[in-house]
Amino acid sequence: MCRLAAYMGPEIALENIVISPKHSLLEQSQNATEAKLAVNGDGVGLAWYGDQVEPGLYRDVLPAWSDGNLTSICRLVRSRLFLAHVRASTFGETSRANCHPFTHGSWSFMHNGQIAAIRSIFRRLEASLPDDIYQARRGNTDSELFFLLLLSNGLDEDARKAVELTLTQILGAQRELAANNFDPNRISCVFSNGARIYAVRYSSDWKSPTLYVSGSLDAGGRALASEPLNGDMKNWQTVPEGMFLEMSEDGVEQSALRVQKTLCNRHEKRFEHLCMVVACQSVSGVFCAILSAAQFFEAAFFVPFCLKLNDAKRKRIWSHGP
Repeated sequence: MCRLAAYMGPEIALENIVISPKHSLLEQSQNATEAKLAVNGDGVGLAWYGDQVEPGLYRDVLPAWSDGNLTSICRLVRSRLFLAHVRASTFGETSRANCHPFTHGSWSFMHNGQIAAIRSIFRRLEASLPDDIYQARRGNTDSELFFLLLLSNGLDEDARKAVELTLTQILGAQRELAANNFDPNRISCVFSNGARIYAVRYSSDWKSPTLYVSGSLDAGGRALASEPLNGDMKNWQTVPEGMFLEMSEDGVEQSALRVQKTLCNRHEKRFEHLCMVVACQSVSGVFCAILSAAQFFEAAFFVPFCLKLNDAKRKRIWSHGP
């Protein structure tokens, strides 16, 4: 899995996020601690915003730790909003066109995770793209396809709705497959239009790639990252599963995604079964609690009352006779 980071706030040098922190993105390219693979060496990329609408873009296939240009660019380039990514490829060859972030107009996008059965549904999803969006395609990754689907589903008008429509579209394509034994969907992505940063964490088995949002950093801005960039864990919070996050100058807002659920593989079926088991156990637990309370009431109050009543009755019989 890949590792990523994004920043929004007062203008800073890119190295404050990408290079300098104790557990920077550069460090995570060789020593990731919350991913399947510790090494993410299939490319590196940056997208940053300045005084123009479209972002600047740098991408290369070199591992981040071997890219001499990366440290120089991050030291000299300053930005109020930028995205950074180191890649560990799961689909698509190692090429500059397949390195993140991807850009289109004012938008930049990066992704960490996998889309289930992508080889079987790629052509079907790609065929749904309008001509102008399809012509923007440069690589052959599931990540870029996800970005193009967002654009075709109205990303410019409503980012959250575009995400929900795209996830529903992908789940629908997977549902149409005859086989249902493919791997789960696991998606963490971050994207921006230069004014706001958006993030999504979604999976079909509740095991999305990690994503954290920071509190206020030294310069006053905030960041998103696959793993906390420094040792101050109190200043980082996990973005929950199934959430849509929006970061703006006013702060951070998170809301649950509303995706039309289709049980398209064994992981989602297993998750539904788990939810049913938990629900049954919860109902059973409530029933047991009520029963225990009734038994306690009987032992603590009703039985002593009956004994006292019976004892008083015996005394009356003893005193007055039958």
